[in-house]
Amino acid sequence: MIDVAIAVDRQRIQGKLLVPQSHDGRSPAMLFVHGWGDTQRRNIGIGKELRARGLACLTFNLRGHARTRAQRDTVTRAQNLADVIAAYDVVTSRPEVDATRVGVVGSSYGGYLATLLTAERKVRWLALQAPALYMDGDFDRPKRELNLDPKLAAYRRRRLEPDANRALEAASRFDGDVLVVESADDAVIPHQVIANYLRAFEGARALRHEVLVDADHALSREACRREWGALLADWVVKR
Repeated sequence: MIDVAIAVDRQRIQGKLLVPQSHDGRSPAMLFVHGWGDTQRRNIGIGKELRARGLACLTFNLRGHARTRAQRDTVTRAQNLADVIAAYDVVTSRPEVDATRVGVVGSSYGGYLATLLTAERKVRWLALQAPALYMDGDFDRPKRELNLDPKLAAYRRRRLEPDANRALEAASRFDGDVLVVESADDAVIPHQVIANYLRAFEGARALRHEVLVDADHALSREACRREWGALLADWVVKR
């Protein structure tokens, strides 16, 4: 496991690169994007599982988290998207990685950012766990304030066509393989958000939708976290 410093906007955010111990040539890779209020720590465990299956994995901390937590009240979606793009550029530049076979795994807010990334960079596989959705306006507004907007909950219960939302539009143009994992007891992301994503991804090369029974949004139960990791690993090895 290699410590990686990712340069973005004259700052450096911290990441971990996991590389298979033995591989022939360059390895496919997965970039992990954590959710709001989380860190890369949980993703490292899943990354180790994928490394054992021959994939390189990069986890990192978005600005506003971990060592940059002081920026939590000011960091914006635009800045966090820049973080994800910078992390993608780092992993695709590594000599151990096959840049033509790179996927992204995103949870909640990270799933939203991962979907936006597909409009900026070439992504082959996209795995989303309880992906969030936000209104397009105020993209440079502090992200923390978005969750306090009383209109957000109602917006997430609306049926939205792909051209009505930036992330859904990116999803509609994605032509790789997609895994969408929903939590049955999610009190943060209603089913309508998942339905909007699934409809937008209809042009994907392959689309798989799974529901974690008895799981909440944060996967607070260990059994649910294990099930998510097993689903992801099973899906990845079949790509």
